[in-house]
Formats: sequence, C-alpha cells, structure tokens
Amino acid sequence: MSNVSDYGAVGDGLADDTEAIQHAINDGDGVIEFPRGTYLISKPLRVELSKVGRTSIHGSGGVAKLVMAGPGPAISIEATHSATADPAGFRPDEWQNERMPTVDGIEIEGRHPEADGISIVGAMQTTLTRVLIREVRTAVYITKRARNVLIDSCHFYNNTNIGVHLDSVNLHQTIIADSHISYCRRGGIRIENSEIRNLQITGNDIEYNNNRAFSKKFPDAEAEATAEIYIDAGEKGTVREGTISSNTIQATYSSNGANIWMIGGGPNGKHKAGMWTITGNLIGSQCNNIRLQYCRGVNITGNYIYSGHNRNVLIEHSRNIVLGSNTIGHNPDYNDKELATGVRIVDSINCNVTGLLIQDAEADGHTIKDAVPLVRDALVEVVRCQRMNVTGCQILDGTPISLLFEDCSDVLASSNTVCDQREVKKTTHGIVFRGKGSGNLCCQNRVAGATVAAIEDNGIARLNGNFVDN
Repeated sequence: MSNVSDYGAVGDGLADDTEAIQHAINDGDGVIEFPRGTYLISKPLRVELSKVGRTSIHGSGGVAKLVMAGPGPAISIEATHSATADPAGFRPDEWQNERMPTVDGIEIEGRHPEADGISIVGAMQTTLTRVLIREVRTAVYITKRARNVLIDSCHFYNNTNIGVHLDSVNLHQTIIADSHISYCRRGGIRIENSEIRNLQITGNDIEYNNNRAFSKKFPDAEAEATAEIYIDAGEKGTVREGTISSNTIQATYSSNGANIWMIGGGPNGKHKAGMWTITGNLIGSQCNNIRLQYCRGVNITGNYIYSGHNRNVLIEHSRNIVLGSNTIGHNPDYNDKELATGVRIVDSINCNVTGLLIQDAEADGHTIKDAVPLVRDALVEVVRCQRMNVTGCQILDGTPISLLFEDCSDVLASSNTVCDQREVKKTTHGIVFRGKGSGNLCCQNRVAGATVAAIEDNGIARLNGNFVDN
C-alpha cells in the first residue's frame, strides 16, 4: 500500500499536493491510499496504466477529498485497449498492467471553472465505487474505447455539465447502478456520437439534471436540449442493447427537456438507436417524460409516468415500438394543480400500444407558469402512422378527444375502454378516425361519456361490435 503522505502529500487543503500524489502513482505499489484529509491538486493525476501497472485509488472509505483547482480531470485513467471484449482481443500486457483500474471511497470537488472529475480513455474494466464528485463540469467522462465499465454506489451532484458523459466512445458491457446522479446541468447520463452495446442503467436516482439550478450562471441555456438520460447516436454512432430499469427519473420543467430522450438519427437516419427496454421506472415532471426519435425496437413497460408538460410519451419517426402496460397519470395529492397528460405517436410504423392505463389530470392545461401552452387534440394521438395496434387499454377522461387516429392506415383499435368518468363531462369524442387512410378496424371497444360522438370514423375505418354508453 502506498500512502500518499509517505510521498509528501500534506492533505490540509492549502498546500499543492499534485506532485506528491503523482509520485505515489508513478513509483508506488499500485494501491494508492489517501488518509483522511483534503488534498489540493492543480493538474490532472495521470494514471497511465501501460507505464505504472495495475492501480487502485482509495479514499479511506470516503474521508479523503481531492480538490481540483486547475483545468481538466482530477483523475485521468489512460490505457491502450483497442479491440473488443472477446478474450482473443486482449494482449498479455493488458492483463498484466491495465485491467480493472479502481477508484473507491473518495470525494472530488472542483474549484476551477474547467475542472472535471474522472476521465476514462481506452481502459478495460474500470470500476468506480463509493465516489462523490461535485461542483465540477463533468463528473465522469468516457471517450474513445472502453469495455466492462462498472459505476456503482456513487454520487454525482451539482455539476455544471454532465454526470456521466459517454462521448464518441466505443463502449460495451457497462453497468451504471445504485447511484445518485442529480443537478448536473446538461444531463445525468448523456451519450453522444458513440458506438454502444450492452449498457444497463439500473437502480439509480437520476433527477433535476437541467438548467434550473444554474439559471443565474447560464442565463441563456434554458432551451438547450437535455434529459436525465439523453441518448443521441449522432452521425456515426449506433446505440443498441440497453436497459433502463428500476430507476427514479424525475426533474423540474425545462422547455426543451425530457426525462428519457433517445435519438437514433435525423431525416435521413437509419433508426440507429434501439433494442432497448425501459421498464419498472418512476418517470416524471419534465416537458416530455419519454421521447423517442428515429428509434427501432424499444419496449416501454411497467413504468409509472406522470407530469409531462408537453407529452408523457412522444414517439416520432420510429418503428417496432411497444408501449405496454404502463400507468400514465398524475400525483393525486396535487389534484387540480397537476398537469395534463398525453401520448403522441407520429410518422411511425409497426407499433403496439397494449395494456396501457392513461388518465388525464384534473387540470385541463398547465399549472406551471413557465410551461409552453399545451396544444393537443386528444389524450392519445396517432398521426400519419401505419400498422398500429391500440388494444386492451383504458383511456380515461380525455379532453377534448380520448383516442385520435389521423391520416393512418392498417390500424387496429380493439378491446379498449374509453370513458369520461367525471361528473361534468369534458370528452367530446371517444374514438376519432380522420383525414386519409385505409385498412383500419375499430372493434369491441367500450366508449362512454362522450358529449358529441362516441366514435367518428370519417369513412376510413370499419366499425364492428363496439359498445357505446353515453
């Protein structure tokens, strides 16, 4: 064990301990121990694994703090892995010198506007546990190539950029778990322009990652695109094989924000994000709770989703999406102070909405003064879509329309309960087909409480066996 005090580190928060700690990393036995204290550094501590060999950094169970008073990451983990995670892709030197760099039980605080927390480049099996990183730009920055990264039981709090940033990285077999990621201005977990496979985000509390807490420092950044979990495949990336499960994912409103936002390309994109499951999460309080653009193959099931200032679920230009047995609603403790809710699916094909329970909030519009006014035709809107199944759902208290299909073809709307259960009815139409389309079937639905028409098909849907009770 190499105690940094033995290499000259003072740990009083005043003396610059950079050179002493770097000496311990370069010439110690690889187990870098920080006794209780505050260690001021002015340059990144570079852990060049190909040179120093296997290394772990320990903060004595959390009683040690690194204060980064200069630009760049407090700890830079650098390795040379360049292949896949296949056993045949590893060089013997990697197992000898570079495997599983570890940072455990230490706090990193930034005291420079360009200070960051931990940078990981080309490393294999990097493991971060019980790490607190606050008041930096980005807590954890991963780029180039990484394999088998584990981030567990960490706290990333109050950072001016991002909690965990996967930037232009080729990343496989990674787990972010059991951590608290909050008040990071541009996102809790942000993926951009990366080649991602096998990423699990599970058991975390990810919240308030937008500009609200930083509005004085960044007064013009409110409309910047951000999310608790923001995934943008970009021009060259693909993001597939992922799970977002058992997290609390909530925020405060931002005009261009979401709780989960996944982008798989642009108008000429090839649906480069998908093969993801979003399940068992509590998701709420943002402009859009879940937003998918140009995605293929995403299953959304078993979540409680609430307080979408624009939409609870917004799906655009996507295919093979399953929106399953989620509950979409509001917090009943707030009653008429709660936001309106809604699902909108646009320009998409081959999607199922099955077993969904959605109930509009008692307030028919916004109660947050900063929110953009809600523009909505229906509680559930399906627009310019083909081969859409909406089956076995409960769609309750929609205003003004409960379920709308516009310019859609080959739609099946079946076995749904569409009901306005309020004393003063506000649903004008239960199910509406309008615009152009063909091959649509509306059957075996129960529609109750509509004040104008239970079902309006405009001649583009075949009606069969529906039960109407007004």
